[in-house]
Amino acid sequence: MSGKLFIDSFENLPIIIAEAGVNHNGDPRLAMKLVEAAAEAGADIVKFQTFKAEECASAFAPAAQYQRKPDIASQLELLHGLELDFAVFTELKQFARQKGLAFLSAPDGSASLKCLIEIKVDAVKIGSGEVTNLPFLAEIAAARLPVILSTGMSTIGEVEKAVACLKNHGCTDIMLLHCTSEYPAPANEINLRAMKTMRQAFSLPVGLSDHSIGIEAAIAATALGACIIEKHFTLDRNMPGPDHTASLEPAELKAMISSIRKTAAMMGSAIKDPSPAEMKNLPLVRRGICAAREIRAGQKILLKDLACKRPTGDLAPEMLDLIVGRIALCDFQPDQPICWNQLGQVVE
Repeated sequence: MSGKLFIDSFENLPIIIAEAGVNHNGDPRLAMKLVEAAAEAGADIVKFQTFKAEECASAFAPAAQYQRKPDIASQLELLHGLELDFAVFTELKQFARQKGLAFLSAPDGSASLKCLIEIKVDAVKIGSGEVTNLPFLAEIAAARLPVILSTGMSTIGEVEKAVACLKNHGCTDIMLLHCTSEYPAPANEINLRAMKTMRQAFSLPVGLSDHSIGIEAAIAATALGACIIEKHFTLDRNMPGPDHTASLEPAELKAMISSIRKTAAMMGSAIKDPSPAEMKNLPLVRRGICAAREIRAGQKILLKDLACKRPTGDLAPEMLDLIVGRIALCDFQPDQPICWNQLGQVVE
């Protein structure tokens, strides 16, 4: 994908990222099934999270409310059960390629970043929790890979600092995702208009990382010009794990992708012109000038001699004033369309 921006490597926008995340529950076999499900649903990219528990959470970090279970109180305990061996990511990337998918993952530290660089991921996804981790952003930027930065929990000023850090340390291909970092995200806190704010502020591709229930936010974001849609999915929403509840099941993911593609096609261009499908209907639906009653050749045409009816014909209704007072050069039957070359000069 070298030589052009990451986003330009895809035929259709928005790019759809099927976020497998940690919904494999630490099982490589489930991770492979998630890749397969993403491909079957029609996604462009499958994404995971690459980490070792100790590099991203301390023993003092409590689990978030949505992560808590009776037997797990800390993030460290939770993350230990969701790790995949680094070697698995090589297999996942190869399998994704076989299925026609680009492969992304989000690193949570230097060791996991090194793993992703070594397997030559197509791009690096940066999770919302890293927006203010400028030393890590500088390390990621130095890899010279495309970067997709989620911006959940961030102010516009924090995003500005993060983008500047990435650029200053060598990253030239940056995409931003608006995000509400709650699982599931309340509908009244999605704030899709923030995408426009970020587009205007940074002149970068902007999309949505959607943590809401359902597919409405993703479709609305598409209508608002999102160039990337990222959505969590799972093989079964009833599986144990922190992200399953806010994820789509495979059939829902496929329905979302279908709806996004249809919505994107509906957006069209900013040009207001009749569509090709409309052109065949235009002459049948619009009105043209015709004879309201019988008109004889040589007769001076009066306004009461004219009517505006379908089909369009040669003369549009706006030309009525130009026809009144002219001499008819031939006979006209009632409802017969009138053509310009059938009219003579105006007579007083």
